[in-house]
Amino acid sequence: MSKIDRAVKLIHAPLSVLPLKLLAIVMALTITGLLMWEPRQFAEDIGGFSAGLAPLMIWATCSAMIFGMGFVPHRWYFQVFFTPYIALPILLYILGLRFL
Repeated sequence: MSKIDRAVKLIHAPLSVLPLKLLAIVMALTITGLLMWEPRQFAEDIGGFSAGLAPLMIWATCSAMIFGMGFVPHRWYFQVFFTPYIALPILLYILGLRFL
């Protein structure tokens, strides 16, 4: 195990709690359900799907599902790419746009 791999595992260790994983899955499924149910209404509620927001929403949803299901990628660079530290605030922001 390399030093980088150990450091990434150490940084992600505080997030390995069940309530946070459940929250990630619920947020990802909520956004997916809202998008699948009424895409136009969802787009209007969040201010439209811009060229930056739509890919971020897709990436954050995928990352939250990976994290929430408990899957840990073997390579450190995939762990950094799918980090919940960035994905969860993006999902909170999108849900905030929708419900506030």
